[in-house]
Amino acid sequence: MTDRQPSLDPAQLGAYFALMEVAGLLRHAVERQLRDAGDLSYVQFQLLARLGLDSTTGSERMTDLADGVVYSRSGLTYQAGLLEKAGLVTRSPSADDERGVTVTITDAGRALLAAVIPGHTEVINHQLFRPLARGDAKALADLLSPVRDHMRSLPPRSAAPRRRR
Repeated sequence: MTDRQPSLDPAQLGAYFALMEVAGLLRHAVERQLRDAGDLSYVQFQLLARLGLDSTTGSERMTDLADGVVYSRSGLTYQAGLLEKAGLVTRSPSADDERGVTVTITDAGRALLAAVIPGHTEVINHQLFRPLARGDAKALADLLSPVRDHMRSLPPRSAAPRRRR
């Protein structure tokens, strides 16, 4: 019996490394812009954007936010605490779950989000979309969407048992 591990063919390996490098370089550029324009970390921006742009109510449960931004519950609690101290969000007990916490974006959070979005959009356009032909953005979305959907079909991180130390 052989202990041969499954391998990636050269095209798969090349695609994987290209995707990881692009993601790393894009994230670095985005993080620098967010820090310069709004003194925000990438995760803090994600939280404000999910609350201010994606949520119809401006509120979301912490667990749902953690799953949505793919961040640990404890890390998200820390980041939400920093945003709350800055007056950008409020936290309150969840109306439908006595153990849950709901985060709500404030007017100051919406204002900061509005201030950083133009530069954020410029960085994304410059770094990601400028080297692509117009139709390539749709092709890229078409390629990545099933991968994202497959990964999202697995239980969210918040459903995983917490590790004991």
